[in-house]
Amino acid sequence: MSPHDTDDRLEALFAQLTREPDFDAPELQAFDAADQLILRTAADDLADHPFEVPLGVDDVVVIGDRHGALTLGAATVFGVAGIRTHQDPLLGERALAQNARRMQLAGRYTNHGLDAAALTGARVVLVQLPRGLDALAEVSRAIARWADPEVRVFAGGRVKHMTRAMNDVLARDFAEVSAGLGWRKSRVLRAAGPRVPATTESAFPRWGADPDLDFSLAAFGATFGGPVLDHGSRLLLTTLADTQRQPATIVDLGCGNGVLAVSAARRFPEARVLATDQSTAAVAATRLTAQAAGVADRIAVERSDALEAVPDAWADLIVLNPPFHTGATVHAGVGHRLIRACRRALAPGGELRLVFNSHLGYRPLVEREVGPTRQLARNAVFTVLSATRES
Repeated sequence: MSPHDTDDRLEALFAQLTREPDFDAPELQAFDAADQLILRTAADDLADHPFEVPLGVDDVVVIGDRHGALTLGAATVFGVAGIRTHQDPLLGERALAQNARRMQLAGRYTNHGLDAAALTGARVVLVQLPRGLDALAEVSRAIARWADPEVRVFAGGRVKHMTRAMNDVLARDFAEVSAGLGWRKSRVLRAAGPRVPATTESAFPRWGADPDLDFSLAAFGATFGGPVLDHGSRLLLTTLADTQRQPATIVDLGCGNGVLAVSAARRFPEARVLATDQSTAAVAATRLTAQAAGVADRIAVERSDALEAVPDAWADLIVLNPPFHTGATVHAGVGHRLIRACRRALAPGGELRLVFNSHLGYRPLVEREVGPTRQLARNAVFTVLSATRES
């Protein structure tokens, strides 16, 4: 297939993709130029330097696909089945599934964690580059550890989010690393020749400590914020003793490394805590943080979208430090979506405790969607609000 034919087929496929059920807005797309460049670069490389045995079932792995462009593009361009796909966000998995069903490609891939089942024997790995170097380091080491010795890695992203340090991360695990030419503000890094890891032990999870905490924090590569107490959560925790009633049921919405869930469990030892996040890495990190802090028996951790795992009117307290980005795109609508979900899950008289970047101006939305609101704390960057659901 010529490069022109490849691009035509990909553009026709991408035109059918949607982000549903992920957060959507007119300015957001289900794909970008990096998806197309990764697939075209891989196709050209395989055409110019084919394997002795052509690609077949289980040979192709996709890591970091957002809404299906890479997975379904690989099924279309390479004509293979058994594609193994790892997506950290749950909504990305669901969007891929919906797109695959609509295009009658649902049987061409399977979902996996970032583990041996995903990567053993892989000969081609397509990667949407994460923005964080820790996330890339975990991906890179996993590929080198488990993939076929002849594996070829094609890792692409938008140039504005790429750094030279990404080449260096890959070079720790691969003997050959090179950067392709830019195209439509995107670029692809190629890697081959996996180095045998000095140890089979993973560098993740990583652990961190903070003088304001009496427990340690765990994080995997894709855990937002890493194993540290972020500044917004730090400010929220200074207000945790200020509750109008002792909560019996608490939700940490978007739990990340688990710092808010564990702090709430320790502050309110009689309460049941439910920690939720759509990120696989966040859920795994929260479980480890809770275990290390000795409160795992009182914290249930669920990988779920927003508050779908929470029954109606269940929560006496919801703590929320919402993201303000979707993938690499900053968008306040992500936080709006989570705030709007809170009223249904709050018990009458229940409280939403929210911290956010002050310039986002969430207070009118919180008052409208939840109820009477008061400011508990504010510094140069962040604001903490308490909103009560009226009976």
